[in-house]
Formats: sequence, C-alpha cells, structure tokens
Amino acid sequence: MKLFAIGAFAVATLAAGTASAQAQAQQPAPLTHGPVLAGVCMYSPQALITNSTAGRSLATGLQRLGEEVRGELAPYAATLETEATALQQGGQAADPDGSRGRAWQTRLQEAQQLEETRTNELRYTERLQTQTIVNAARPIITALYQEKGCSILLDGGSVLAVNPQMDLTEAAIQRLNQALPSLPQFTRSAVPVQPQQ
Repeated sequence: MKLFAIGAFAVATLAAGTASAQAQAQQPAPLTHGPVLAGVCMYSPQALITNSTAGRSLATGLQRLGEEVRGELAPYAATLETEATALQQGGQAADPDGSRGRAWQTRLQEAQQLEETRTNELRYTERLQTQTIVNAARPIITALYQEKGCSILLDGGSVLAVNPQMDLTEAAIQRLNQALPSLPQFTRSAVPVQPQQ
C-alpha cells in the first residue's frame, strides 16, 4: 500500500531543485572561460523555477498540500492496518464467511483510488502553478534575449559550462522576482475529466 507516496511527491519536487543546486555546488575548481560569443546566450528554465521566489513559493505550497493529503489519507491507512491485524490474528474465527475480508479489500481499493486521485490532483496543480511562472518569465526572457542581441538561446540544462556573461538566467530570476514575487496561495486543483472517445 502506498498511502504515503504523496508526501514523497511533494518532497521529491522540492528535493529535485535542492539536488540540482547541490550538484552545482559540488563543481570542481572554477573554470576559465573563453571569450563571449556574440549572439549566443544560455538560459536555464529549471534554475529559474528552483531559485526564483515564485518557484520557492511553489515548492512550499506543494509541500503544504502534500501534508494536507497525508493527513487526509492517514486515517484510512490506520483503519486498514488495524483491521488487517485483527483479521490475521483472529484467523478463520474472525471472518468465518469471508465478508470482513471482502469489506476490507473494498475499503483498501477505495483508499488506493483516493490516493491516486489526490496524487493526480497534486501533479496537475504543480503543472498549473509552474505554467503561471513560465508565463510570467516568457516576456522577461524575450526582453533579455533582445537586449543582449542573442541569435541563439541554449537550454542551460544541456550546457555543461558557459561564460557567465552569456547566461541570462540570473537576470531573468531577478526580474521574475520583481514581476512575480510569489504565487498567490493555491489549493489542490481537480483534474479535468477527459471526454470519452
């Protein structure tokens, strides 16, 4: 039973950003960069999400929602565990006709379905809130691209090293922090029902 996987989801979202920051912190001695290449720029969308104040508010909000869901699911887990123990210890005498076992199995399936629904809601909420940040960052990146006279914009996730003068990420984070200091308080969003085909 994976009733506590949701907490791991929120923590994993937060940890992914932390692991990325730790990997950057464990780089070897500073590199000596070559000259700035005119028209070549780099931007890291993941670093923007991880390091911006809006991105941190996203991680905090997802952690809060994960804790709420864990609190919602914990009673189901406790009840199911107690009933399973009673059925195991009581043996055949505790459930002569098998009805308690079938009822337990039904409650387990309901709890698993609820957990799956909540996990999907958290993922959908994360996508919606991330899109809010991306939408706010898009005009900032466009403006920086034009200001720096870029002809090509490389994804920072695919670049091992770059001359810092060619990296738009820090400037984008600073501007995003001003434009979108944090996400408004958000709640879990229901996943829209897909029409049957």
